[in-house]
Amino acid sequence: MNSIRRQLLLTLLSVIILTTLLGALATYRTARDEANAMFDYQLRQLALSFRDQVFPSGRQHDFAFDDEAQDFSIQVWRPDGTRLYLSHPRKGLPEKTPLGFSTVDTARGKWRVFGLQQGGQTIQVAQPMHSRDRLALAAALRTVAPFLLLLPMLGILIWVVVGRGLRPLDAVARAVTTRTAVALDPLPEDRVPAEVVPLVLALNDLLDRLKRALQAQREFIADAAHELRTPLAALHLQVQLAERATDPAARSDAFAELKGGLKRATHSVQQLLTLARQEPGGGESEAEPVNLADLAATVIAEHLPLAEARSVDLGATSADGEEVVSGDRDALQILLGNLVGNAVRYTPAGGKVDVVVGENHDGPFIEVCDAGPGIPAEDRERVFDRFYRREQTDQPGSGLGLAIVKTIAERHRAEVLLDDATLGGLRARVQFKRSPPP
Repeated sequence: MNSIRRQLLLTLLSVIILTTLLGALATYRTARDEANAMFDYQLRQLALSFRDQVFPSGRQHDFAFDDEAQDFSIQVWRPDGTRLYLSHPRKGLPEKTPLGFSTVDTARGKWRVFGLQQGGQTIQVAQPMHSRDRLALAAALRTVAPFLLLLPMLGILIWVVVGRGLRPLDAVARAVTTRTAVALDPLPEDRVPAEVVPLVLALNDLLDRLKRALQAQREFIADAAHELRTPLAALHLQVQLAERATDPAARSDAFAELKGGLKRATHSVQQLLTLARQEPGGGESEAEPVNLADLAATVIAEHLPLAEARSVDLGATSADGEEVVSGDRDALQILLGNLVGNAVRYTPAGGKVDVVVGENHDGPFIEVCDAGPGIPAEDRERVFDRFYRREQTDQPGSGLGLAIVKTIAERHRAEVLLDDATLGGLRARVQFKRSPPP
């Protein structure tokens, strides 16, 4: 399992070490440049200190020992090239070089050399470059060493500080664990760091949606139990009447009532299952392009037998047949089927039902217009409630048709609008939002 504290510790220590090493490199280069400038000055001063010295001619003067601790090497030549003085006779010193500063390669490495002429003599002072590099490296190490020694302490401090910084997340986690199905109160947002606020807001939104979903589920179960109790009680009574019937005619009427009750109960259960599937989390399907004109033709073909049986003129009109929305075709077919079915059932014989497909400034739409009694303006919001049925209606039903329509429409980010139709009845329009360009 990934640990934020461990990742931050490793990342911060890696950054500190890398920064320290880069600082050490910069310090080494700076120290080397400063050492070169200082030693060049010493070379020149040392050479100048020998210009007043007089070396007798005829033999070479030198020291009798090779002191490894001595970095500088001094040579003096006569004008004819005879060497008068050599400080380190056994060292592989560079040969005579041009006057001024220069860097030369020898068998013993690179040397920094300064030469001048004074009084007919050539004085040359040399120093190995590795001595300068050694001193520069030592200066850089002295600068970086305290930081390297403090790394363990920095690691501990980072571990503690990061742990204190992550305490709000632990508090949020503890607060979430206290939430239950019956206690989904939002998490407190006060005294929460700004970086944790988006997480708290997202969790509160999730808790709110979960609370509403559980509340809707409880209400749905309670309403379903209440609504199913009446038809089941009626079925039980019809069975008893069928059992008590003494003549075939009474028994036939009782069984006819029983079949009608079973049909209504089956329809109610089917509507409940349909509504449950269309609820969020009830089984989402992948969105696909749906041609509204084709959808309307399919639904009309399904309801033509019902329309013919009730002598209702059922037809469709389309603007150009190119209105396409993205969604679940089966769900949209259920939506339109409920609207068309309601319109056909409530339209009197000889009436008309039109299914219109078009597009306006808001986007594509599909609407169903009928010549029925319509719905009063004060009831147009309540008809979307589950199991709500107007008292004036005489058509059988479960009161779930428009609730299913609204649920499917919300899944597709659409809006269901009820208004008066030009045919004299109700116009139910499903207005879809315009899809953004790809």
